[in-house]
This record gives sequence, structure tokens and C-alpha cells, in this order.
Amino acid sequence: MNSKLQVFISSTYKDLIQERQAAVEAILKSGNIPAGMELFTAGNKSQWEVIQRWISDSDIYMIILGGRYGSIEPTSGLSYTEIEYDFAVSSEKPYFAVVINEDALEKRRIQFGDDIIEKDNPDKLKDFRDKVLCKMSCFFSDQKDVKLAVLETIPQLAQEYKLKGWVRASEVPDTKALADELSRLNAENNDLRGKLAAQANEVKGTGSGESISEKEFQELFDLLSFKMIDIKSLKQSEKESELPDKVSLLQLARSFQDTLINGVTNQYGISDITSFIFFKLCPQLQVHDIVKNEAVPGVQYRRYVITKKGLKFFAYIEKRLHNKRLSNKTHVEHDKAKVRV
Repeated sequence: MNSKLQVFISSTYKDLIQERQAAVEAILKSGNIPAGMELFTAGNKSQWEVIQRWISDSDIYMIILGGRYGSIEPTSGLSYTEIEYDFAVSSEKPYFAVVINEDALEKRRIQFGDDIIEKDNPDKLKDFRDKVLCKMSCFFSDQKDVKLAVLETIPQLAQEYKLKGWVRASEVPDTKALADELSRLNAENNDLRGKLAAQANEVKGTGSGESISEKEFQELFDLLSFKMIDIKSLKQSEKESELPDKVSLLQLARSFQDTLINGVTNQYGISDITSFIFFKLCPQLQVHDIVKNEAVPGVQYRRYVITKKGLKFFAYIEKRLHNKRLSNKTHVEHDKAKVRV
């Protein structure tokens, strides 16, 4: 897409008409959009609020500083030009300054008279000039220098700050159709998963609330131990290079047992781990009626929650592991007794 940056031009008025026009021409020549104080009336509070919005909405702030300090804002005692500059800097807006060379300013004074020199607030102008020159700035003697500064600096700031700019509405891709299709596919996918879970319940006799035998749990334990899941995407997000590329479905279920019991959603901004659990792990467990997918009232996202069968299955695993630990402890104690004898 062909984007355009909006550049706000700030300066005093009467003494810099030609330089500001040169800046406007250079901005247009670079394919971007100029905006500036010509649109507003200085000294009006409501207009200042509009100027703030324009500076905020612009991609770059540019100040042209000559030999005048400018009109004074009564409350702060600062010129409106300096207030604009301070606002842009405090807003962390990308900016640059073009400051008149002192020799060029003296030549202008000789040519046009003392009207282009600050008479009322020379100390404030000096302080403002020193403030501006402490940051990104360059000097100018004539209009060509202003144009050159614009043409060199805008691409530099655009690259440094990765500015996106403005694009025509006709050039923005219409993603509504894609979003609708994704929503439809997601609903269809959830429906199919629900049917698979219901079929699994019918086959195993769990859909009617019947009790589940230890033999059935043992079969499910063996089945989940055999089923391997690819976790390369999870390894990359967690930077765990030592983990294998595939682990069993049972191992994953045990690893994220607490998350499954508490419930997991696909709401916006979830972590990579939560996304893996929701989109990779839970659908596999739903087939075996360990978790189920349901809508969350009042919001757009969905969640997986543990089923009664799932809770009983995790309890079965805990019991199995406990018995195994007891058995190992018994063997160790038996071996120690044999050594003592």
C-alpha cells in the first residue's frame, strides 16, 4: 500500500512565509501531507485544542525557527510556537528542527530591517533556540536549505520510527469476508467436535451417566499414552530446545492438569501456552469426553472445562501414581532388608 506521512509545520508567521512555503512544497514533492498553523488562529484557546489534536494525529512534527519568538500565551508566558514544540516533544512525536543561521539572520536584518529581529523577548528566544539546538536540528540560510532538510529527514525518521502513515480507504484490504468465513469454519469445527465427543460417549457408555470401570480407565490411560502430539510450536514459543518434538497426549494432559481443571478460553491476548492448550490439546481430550467446549455467557469467546469423567480420570491417574510410588518404596525397603541380613 502507498502510505503518506502527515508532517505538521510549526513556525512564527510573518518572518518565515517563504520558508514555510518551501517546506510545504518539499513535503508534497516527497509524496507526503503538510499540515500547519495556516489553518488556525493563534491565541484562541479552542484553536489550541484543535492544534494539539493535529499535532497528535500527525506522524512528524517540524519546526522552522527564525529571528522572531512569536505571540505570547498569557498563562505560561511562552510563545505559541514554543508551546507547540514542547507539546510535540513531550508526546514523543518524531520531530526535527530547521534553525536559521546567524549570518543569514544578520543579512536579513540588513535587507529587511529590524522587524524580522526579536525586540520584545530576546532572552526567551535565545533560551528557546538553545533548547531546540540541543536536539535533532540543522541550520538554513535560504529556502533551498529548508527543502533539502525536509527531503533528507523525512525518510530518515520514517525508517527510524517505522512510521506507517495514512493510506487511501480503497487500498485497505477488506477483511470482513475473511473474518466471517473463519467464524463459520470455527462454528462448524466446534459442531463436529461436539458430535465426535457425543459418539465417543455412546460407544463407551458414558453419555447416560453410567459409572466407568477401572478397566475403561486403564484402556483410556493406555490410549492417551500411545497418542503422540507434536509440540514443536510450543518449544519455539517457550525456547525449550531440550524437549522432544513429540510427547504423549497423557503427558500433556498431566502437565496442564491444573489449567484444564480451572478452564481455558480463547479470549483475545492469551499466551502461546494457553493457545496451544486451547487449540491443540483440548480438542484431542474432548474426543474422549475429558473436557467439553462451551460458550461463555455475555462474551464472544468460548472455553473448555473439565468433565466429570475428566475429573475421575485425573483422580485415577493420581491413584495409579500413588500406588506405583508405594510399590517402589516397598521394593526399596525389601532390598535394604536383604542387605542387612
